[in-house]
Amino acid sequence: MQTKQELPFKKALAIAIFVILLDQVSKLLALTHLQFGQPEAVLPFMNWLLLFNPGAAFSFLAQGSGWQRWLFTALGLGASLYIVLLLRKSQSDKTLSWALSLILGGALGNVLDRIRFGAVVDFIDLHYATWHWPAFNVADSAICIGAALIVSGELRKAFGKTA
Repeated sequence: MQTKQELPFKKALAIAIFVILLDQVSKLLALTHLQFGQPEAVLPFMNWLLLFNPGAAFSFLAQGSGWQRWLFTALGLGASLYIVLLLRKSQSDKTLSWALSLILGGALGNVLDRIRFGAVVDFIDLHYATWHWPAFNVADSAICIGAALIVSGELRKAFGKTA
């Protein structure tokens, strides 16, 4: 019998699939409606800005000669397989399952880009005056939210509060 704090494996995978779909649809819209490298103001602190990142987070190794495409694809697939195993074992921890589902969906969304385009499609540009955060996408956001949920859950456990 499922308790209130459980997230069954199939539901966790459904969340990951939803993240992948949301990510890929948003990237398709960016690819269809935005001009590469031309910012379009959305809010005073946000632009739509189509970019391709052949590197990892914050464009790490983006200047490589192309080998990084396959390294980051392999790392993303390996991490995804490991996350699926963790999801199977963590069904009794709803917060952890949500976090892992978000990370899984984000990782696979970016892996799909690397396979299809050789780089990750980024299109969200946050800025203040002339300072710009590195462009990102829905998959990156899901990964960050998932990581924050893991940290939050672990801090709650460390301070004796249940998730």
